[in-house]
Amino acid sequence: MLGRAANGVYWMNRYLERAENTARLIDVGFHLALTRSGELSAEEEWKSVLTTTGQVEAYSELYSDFSGPQVFNYLLRDKENPGSVLQMIDLARTNARVVRTSITNSVWEATNEGWMTLHDLLSRPVRESNLGEVLSTIRRQAMLVRGAMESTMLRNEVFNFARIGTFIERADNTARILDVKYYVLLPSVAWVGSSLDNVQWDTLLRSVAGNRAYTWLNPGSMDPKEIARFLILDGQFPRSLVFCYEKIRSNMAGLAMEYGHEVSAHELLRDAGAKLHQITIDDIFEGGLHEFLQGVIAKTIEIGSAIAADYRFIE
Repeated sequence: MLGRAANGVYWMNRYLERAENTARLIDVGFHLALTRSGELSAEEEWKSVLTTTGQVEAYSELYSDFSGPQVFNYLLRDKENPGSVLQMIDLARTNARVVRTSITNSVWEATNEGWMTLHDLLSRPVRESNLGEVLSTIRRQAMLVRGAMESTMLRNEVFNFARIGTFIERADNTARILDVKYYVLLPSVAWVGSSLDNVQWDTLLRSVAGNRAYTWLNPGSMDPKEIARFLILDGQFPRSLVFCYEKIRSNMAGLAMEYGHEVSAHELLRDAGAKLHQITIDDIFEGGLHEFLQGVIAKTIEIGSAIAADYRFIE
């Protein structure tokens, strides 16, 4: 497969995953802002959403405050924001067009229809009254493309590059959310076990679509350390770090079989995956959760860069 085509399908899926993840972050920001008072103000919550997406500096160059509607419109549709959901959808469709002959009609149609739907929906400023509808539509359109990919694509190199793009982006997102949110959400002593405490942790899990799965595994419990373990080490949860790295490993193995050899990214991935499988949540907290997550983010970026170089995405 030509590097340009591999690059196209890889980034098509990274951009779709990023758009969906941004929608989830806005949703959690909106719900947490409603619970904030005093020092933990709503504006601080919206600022933390921008921090998680890595856009707080760019936003601050344009705006002086962090009001909800201003922040979520910036993240969703602002023409001055190259990382907006609208821009991600544009880039996903552009990359889908590049690989049009390598993807099925169902995948192309789902991508193109999603692009048209979201362009219409985001052609006007989003209000708090219709924010929920907008965010649900973004998530649904991304899942439609992913469903078309899963149900109609051959399990070949195109599929492998698509899945690798999805799970590289997902691992990065889970690590960033947990890193930014964990210590912000650690409650004061007065809040421990309160309804407010539980609502906030439940909302964090919602940002990675994990609230229902967590409560199935941990009925009646909202323990911060167990939530961290769930998001990092639970191999059953499809947005945990362990799960994402296992899927990247599996699809990279598929590429090795297809091409008949491994590349440098395989060794990086093998090393990172082994460390994730061997470490315990107690080990992570003993060494520092922030330091661990920053290491995961850096390693994920390194693996993504190695894949791009090894498979000649840019020539």
